[in-house]
Amino acid sequence: MEEFKGDKRSKAYKQWKKNHANKSEGVGSTIEKITKATGIQKAVKFLAGEDCGCDERKEILNHIFPYQKPLCLTEDEYNYLDTKMGKLSTVTIEEQKHLLGIYNRVFKDNRELTACGSCFLNGVWKKLERIFKEYN
Repeated sequence: MEEFKGDKRSKAYKQWKKNHANKSEGVGSTIEKITKATGIQKAVKFLAGEDCGCDERKEILNHIFPYQKPLCLTEDEYNYLDTKMGKLSTVTIEEQKHLLGIYNRVFKDNRELTACGSCFLNGVWKKLERIFKEYN
């Protein structure tokens, strides 16, 4: 969610909060709102208990079907990704730093370096690949 810039005691902040506080991150958040409004969520929690798996499902659906619209790649970012397409099976720290810089800017995220190369490839790299392929 974007950050409010200004006095948090103002009417403008109250209006901003009203418009942004309940914004859905993706399909999972929307489904949660619907199930909460219809009473389905309460019934499921009553029958299955508090840990019914709803939160995990919501996060998975938000990750797979996010509402965030990524920014466009710059020419330099595109050219860098072009050199990596089809050649990235392992990631050096320098490559990870460069790719994370692109990822964080394009997806307005704040991911950090990870020691798990496969986690990086399956998360960050897959999303960058998807964006790159939209240009071809």
